[in-house]
Amino acid sequence: MNFPLLVFALSFIVLLLAALIGDTIRTKVHALKGEEQDDFDVVLSATLTLLGLLIGFSFSMAISRYDQRKNYEEAEANAIGTEYVRADFLPSDDAAKVRDLLLRYLDERVLFYTTRDDSHLAKIDAETIQLQSELWIAVRPAAEAHPTPVVALVVSGMNDVLNSQGYTQAAWWNRIPVAAWGMMTAIAVSCNLLIGYGAHGRDWRTLLIVPIVVSIAFFLISDIDSPRGGTIRVAPHNLISLSKSLRSQ
Repeated sequence: MNFPLLVFALSFIVLLLAALIGDTIRTKVHALKGEEQDDFDVVLSATLTLLGLLIGFSFSMAISRYDQRKNYEEAEANAIGTEYVRADFLPSDDAAKVRDLLLRYLDERVLFYTTRDDSHLAKIDAETIQLQSELWIAVRPAAEAHPTPVVALVVSGMNDVLNSQGYTQAAWWNRIPVAAWGMMTAIAVSCNLLIGYGAHGRDWRTLLIVPIVVSIAFFLISDIDSPRGGTIRVAPHNLISLSKSLRSQ
């Protein structure tokens, strides 16, 4: 769900229509009788409870994925900064090349977090893959010529840099499953049908309450779960801070 505002609008419209349909069924088809009200209240309470649990569970899933993306951004910055320092163990020419490539790579990682343009993102991904290849090639001659524990440390650090990007990408792909959204939507529609059906001819404006509240909840979950489309996004503070620090040296 990469468009939280669209999720809010569609959710509100669908849920309100469900409530109105329930109200129409009550008035045109069959109204609750006295002996049916108790059973209906039990069903409505159980359905609303289930919806609340699903919303809470989905919100927890979205928060955990958001925290994971934040943690991997920090891990990327740490890996790049550590490898930049370890480049001192390489021959001077190789060290200068690795540092230059790491700075360029760092810029691409910052762009990965800040861009929203899909076409621009494809270019960033291509450039990132190219730089990763160049970084690995840059440390390989020293590792082959001087297979010492110190150089092995540099190679290990470069491996951490490359792996951290893969972990980050996996975290950005890790979203709330479509099946979970479908189940939550189905339960929400059922709740609003029941609410409309049990309205007892009250002011129609009361039917707006649950659709609005649930739509806001769906919007918040979608916003947090959307790495690029939402307003609550992971800002690359650690990567930007690292870039400024390294360039000031």
